Amino acid sequence: MNKCALLKQLITQRGLDFILEAHNGLSATIVEQVGFRGIWASGLSISASLGVRDSNEASWTQVLEVCEFMADRTSIPILVDGDTGFGNFNNLRRFIKKLEQRGIAGVCIEDKQFPKTNSFLNNTADSLANKDEMCGKIKAAKDTQQDPDFVLVARTESFIAGCGLQEALTRAEAYRQAGADAILVHSKAKDPHEIDQFMQEWANRHPIIIVPTTYASTPSQHFRELGINLIIWANHNLRAAIQAMTQLSQQIYDDESLDNIDHMICDIARVFELQDTKELAEAEKRYLPKEQPPLLSLVKSKLDK
Repeated sequence: MNKCALLKQLITQRGLDFILEAHNGLSATIVEQVGFRGIWASGLSISASLGVRDSNEASWTQVLEVCEFMADRTSIPILVDGDTGFGNFNNLRRFIKKLEQRGIAGVCIEDKQFPKTNSFLNNTADSLANKDEMCGKIKAAKDTQQDPDFVLVARTESFIAGCGLQEALTRAEAYRQAGADAILVHSKAKDPHEIDQFMQEWANRHPIIIVPTTYASTPSQHFRELGINLIIWANHNLRAAIQAMTQLSQQIYDDESLDNIDHMICDIARVFELQDTKELAEAEKRYLPKEQPPLLSLVKSKLDK
């Protein structure tokens, strides 16, 4: 089963599953190693790791390059945060083609205007894109994809924009009819009441994905009972990395020494493991001339000095 089929199965199967954010090949490798069956390539996290704002300041080609490294290092499917599709339906068509060429299993697009703003900044109803324009993007994406199992998730920001339940339901149904494989219903309420109301009216007519960043204290069993198909833990690897790097950098700056940071860092062997250095060592035995010292031996000898 290829990655597209694996992601579609993850989203459409009965029961609740989870995917976790990654923003580069290293974090994607860790997400797979701990046991997750899918990865969320977060637009916020990728843009932040590149040092730019989550306002389409990173171009779609730059996002694509990051996702390619992630896909190369993992065997589980990646769902890419495609923002608004980086423009109109035509920009999205080209993005879809390139995602498939690089082994990406699916993309999520949201019904906001381009350039987008992050959902946790102040948003108004004016930031929502025209519903019919969004439906056109969905149709264009589905007509463009080559793999029938490539996943297109349509994300509605109706609750974020303050438009209420009826608008969320109307848009979600329109996106379902336009061909979306699943609907992501976003909310930044402190509790899940908006999601509860939506699911009661939605009546399990199509797969639903949520991102419970602001209502994270709600037990996952609650969402399982609601009939949610997939939960995205959306930006937590990035935020953990920022906190850890800040603490480490401050410690080294204050101490002018490395004496007090061993408990804060992993062993260098762990870095080599995540880079799959073992595979290179095995390949050297097969392909290097016997009289030439293996490259890894040279690296090790320098580290030992």
